[in-house]
Amino acid sequence: MAVFTRVTHDEIQHWLGDLACGELQSFEGIASGIENTNYFVNTCKGRYVLTIFEKLTDRELPFYLGLMQHLAGKGLPVPGPIASRDGALFRPLQGKPATLVNCLAGSSVTHPTPLQCEEIGRFSAKAHLAAADFAGTLENPRNLSWIVSAARAIKPHLPAEELSLLEDEILFQTQLSRSADYQSLEKGAVHADLFKDNALMQGEHLGGVIDFYFAGVDTYLFDLAVTANDWCIDVNTGEFLEPQLRALVHGYSEHRPFPDAEKRLWQGMLRAAALRFWTSRLSDYFMPREAEVLNVKDPRHFERVLKARRQSIPFEL
Repeated sequence: MAVFTRVTHDEIQHWLGDLACGELQSFEGIASGIENTNYFVNTCKGRYVLTIFEKLTDRELPFYLGLMQHLAGKGLPVPGPIASRDGALFRPLQGKPATLVNCLAGSSVTHPTPLQCEEIGRFSAKAHLAAADFAGTLENPRNLSWIVSAARAIKPHLPAEELSLLEDEILFQTQLSRSADYQSLEKGAVHADLFKDNALMQGEHLGGVIDFYFAGVDTYLFDLAVTANDWCIDVNTGEFLEPQLRALVHGYSEHRPFPDAEKRLWQGMLRAAALRFWTSRLSDYFMPREAEVLNVKDPRHFERVLKARRQSIPFEL
């Protein structure tokens, strides 16, 4: 369990005092995540999730929590932050910012069906449209600039073949980012981390999408590519499962058709999404933070995904 900050029953009860969510009955650490400390919190009024932010700052949190509040207010199934009596969406706990959100129903899936992929595609398009009038601005924290910086730090740890792949893909993405097509892509506030473990399914239907703490302003196409590279693949090879991918794309295009520039850059953005997560997993692997238990994911998975995307994709948009 990735728990960085231990809290007591009395500390949580005192912290909850200004939220009008009832008396604390029980709490337990959540056995997932590598960036924040999360607890299930049960009170006499319901079940919530308490998040203590280990790296995010007071400057960044208004964007993340404001986006969640904005989307929830438009009826999307995302966890809405519980505001204190003075309207604050986060307050300090053990000297770190913390927030409480409502707990959504459902559970994550490991092998999504085409119908489940279609559901997540619909959600992604609706979220992109709903966020169009969200006023918050924050660049994607794991954008190409971050990748270039992280690559410098991990370079001494990589064997020659992996380093060559990393540097070649960064060069490709740098050139692509300067193209007229890329500059024309529609942007907005996006989740940017909508993996299977960040969605709660109830059978074939979506119960909710969680963990917006890698959100940022980026292209809608990049956001969808991130999702495709996790929901629609054979996890052993990184290759796409075509029925799942077609379902995801169909569900998305029902609500937001793809402009021509997005059609032309689909493979490039799938490569960009694979590069982003390969780099972040390499960074976590070679430079982990201390934690009681830290869930460091295997970077080789997204190396395989990137290699597969550089080779081919099943179909154009």
